[in-house]
Amino acid sequence: MEKKKMSIGTLLNAYPDSVGGRLSDILSLLKREEFKDVFRSFYILPSIFNTDLDRGFSLIDYGISEKYGDPKDIEELHDLNIDLMMDFILNHISVLSPQFQDIIKNGEDSKYRDFFIDWNRFWDGCGKMNEEGYIVPDQEYIKDMFFRKPGLPILMVRFPDGKDVPYWNTFYQEVIYNKVDPLQLVKEEGLQYETAVAIAKIVNEAIDEKKDMKELDLGRWSRYSDKIREYLNAHRSYLGQMDLNIKSPLVWDYYRDTLKRLSDYGVAIVRLDAFAYAPKEVGERNFLNDPGTWDLLQKIEDIASEYGLTLLPEIHASYGEKTYKLLADKGYMVYDFFLPGLMIDAFLRKSGVYLKKWADEIVSKKISTVNMLGCHDGIPLLDLKGLLPEEDIQNLINAVVSRGGYVKDLHGAKNVYYQVNATYYSALGESDRRMEMARAIQLFMPGKPQIWYLDLFAGSNDYEAMARAGVGGHKEINRTNLSLENAKALLEKDVVKKQLELLRFRNTCPVFTEDADIKVECEGPKMSIVWTNDAGSVRLDVDFDEESYQIKEG
Repeated sequence: MEKKKMSIGTLLNAYPDSVGGRLSDILSLLKREEFKDVFRSFYILPSIFNTDLDRGFSLIDYGISEKYGDPKDIEELHDLNIDLMMDFILNHISVLSPQFQDIIKNGEDSKYRDFFIDWNRFWDGCGKMNEEGYIVPDQEYIKDMFFRKPGLPILMVRFPDGKDVPYWNTFYQEVIYNKVDPLQLVKEEGLQYETAVAIAKIVNEAIDEKKDMKELDLGRWSRYSDKIREYLNAHRSYLGQMDLNIKSPLVWDYYRDTLKRLSDYGVAIVRLDAFAYAPKEVGERNFLNDPGTWDLLQKIEDIASEYGLTLLPEIHASYGEKTYKLLADKGYMVYDFFLPGLMIDAFLRKSGVYLKKWADEIVSKKISTVNMLGCHDGIPLLDLKGLLPEEDIQNLINAVVSRGGYVKDLHGAKNVYYQVNATYYSALGESDRRMEMARAIQLFMPGKPQIWYLDLFAGSNDYEAMARAGVGGHKEINRTNLSLENAKALLEKDVVKKQLELLRFRNTCPVFTEDADIKVECEGPKMSIVWTNDAGSVRLDVDFDEESYQIKEG
């Protein structure tokens, strides 16, 4: 099948509930005159699907969420001539997925027994079994691995026969001990009624206080401790994202079914989330291992091509590792995670010298990119290593933090910077002039511009949302849900009007095509970017010293 064509026009990026609460509300906004010709594409984040955790990145299945959307919303987007980009999460699916629930129900008899990665089977012969029932791999086999959370990435799952089986769980997990009903203790455990009432009160209070059930103290009823712990474990529930076993034929059936479903939605670009964690081999890296990662991508590409889909692998790695180049050389689109930091750096140093360096590389090596300023994650820092001097990266961090941002270290490791969480508007010092200028530069940089909805509305850091989210809620600083009324009111702000004008120009000017010639010049604080094709030329001149820009057609 011929691949669905997606232009290099602007790409809106939002959750389905980012404005108004449902996708239909965003649609009503896009139908307004102010948004005519503003967006050519829409990257809808995965909470549009049936999900449970991680703001959509824990997929139960790829059906449209009844809470946030309706299949007719997807049809209406197509009616507006807006292309779609959606996520396909290769590494994991939810504990609540039909496949994992079948394992919990049927245990060893489940057809999906090996759909996920049984930790002990994976590491058999490569470590020692501990008292808790899982193998601790020998250091020689895991020395090149890093894990996203403390300890080994395991979720112990209770089978119907009472056996606990460890499954590989790279990302989020939560074990939920359900409250005890005294009547069930009487029926299932044979306790006297008054005893059951007393024990249930102790247990339920401990659950409310989030105490460790291994340390449960039943006081005078301690003789029942083992029985009650076993009862609690037999009835526990789970949430989490379980790693898929890509060696299982059923997983490949699932991959194919998912890509077909996305194609049926009319998706043009499929963003591959967490793909680099999926291939796993004993003694190899568990992230971006070689050649496993590339073998997986090629197999996915083969299926995607059958459905006319273009793949956009999402991966964070330092510039110095050249992973972006490897992807580009293999013919994939590349996420430009360098631009957000380079843009802020240019304002700080009052020079676009590194913006030019990166733009020249994109053009000379014919790298197909999707670029961005803000997004649902933080402002990338790890990616800049090897492109910007270390001192300048630290200056960038200090500047964004001084403007209210929060540093996210790499997988919990201190002083190994990963990203800064802040709205892009706040990262620029909440300057309307800088926001407009940054948008203009983004729209003239090579690639397809992705526009985070909150950037468009010049959103400031949301500290209240961070506080509500609690520990680990730093990303909520840049995910403010706007009411439809608030969004409409913000359309009257000059910084919003100017961005809409720039976006409309980017989409309607015939010079912005994939085959256009792009040249960047930089001298001192002044930088220019010129696009030229058969339709003519268009030029952006910026001055970082004066923080001004001008667009000329000719």
